[in-house]
Amino acid sequence: METIKDSYLTIEADAEAIFKEKSSKFLCYAFHVENEEQIATHLERLRKQYYDATHHCYAWRLGPFGEKFRANDDGEPSSTAGKPILGQMLSNEITDCLIVVVRYFGGTKLGVPGLISAYKESAAAVIEAANVVERTIDTHFKIEFSYIVMNDVMRIIKEEQPTIVEQIFDNLCEMHLAIRKSRADIVEGRLRKVEGAIVEIIE
Repeated sequence: METIKDSYLTIEADAEAIFKEKSSKFLCYAFHVENEEQIATHLERLRKQYYDATHHCYAWRLGPFGEKFRANDDGEPSSTAGKPILGQMLSNEITDCLIVVVRYFGGTKLGVPGLISAYKESAAAVIEAANVVERTIDTHFKIEFSYIVMNDVMRIIKEEQPTIVEQIFDNLCEMHLAIRKSRADIVEGRLRKVEGAIVEIIE
């Protein structure tokens, strides 16, 4: 039986780190992001804040499995900056994350291997400074049922422990529940056995 992957890693909050190499200074930033609009906002702010920096290199991944991603060298030699940053995100298996490394050139050229190493170490430093957390991929249900079968529904909820997103209790009761994807079929099956219950998967 195939195991359903229903969790992923991301960073809980923004983080910062500083890395120095041969008089060049690398200011490293990691942000938790959920869409490209948030990414654009962070990039614009850092470009304004560090308007005099030599480069603003970055990489990002979006989606539980990093389905969307991008790496940008911002003028550094091809694949020496964005790709090493993205590589650290991949090796740490984090997503929904933007990492920006702002470089101030110190006068000494690092060469291609040196640049790759510096951006890799910069990304590693800011990931280490961040709090990496596990998030679950949830399936959401809406269930409607009559008040007289309330005990049956609540027994299932107590045993399966879905998150109650919203609930309305009246003659006709309604609940919005969320449960991690790997348990969704079991919970749906149990709820559908409740007499008169109407179960709808909403996302």
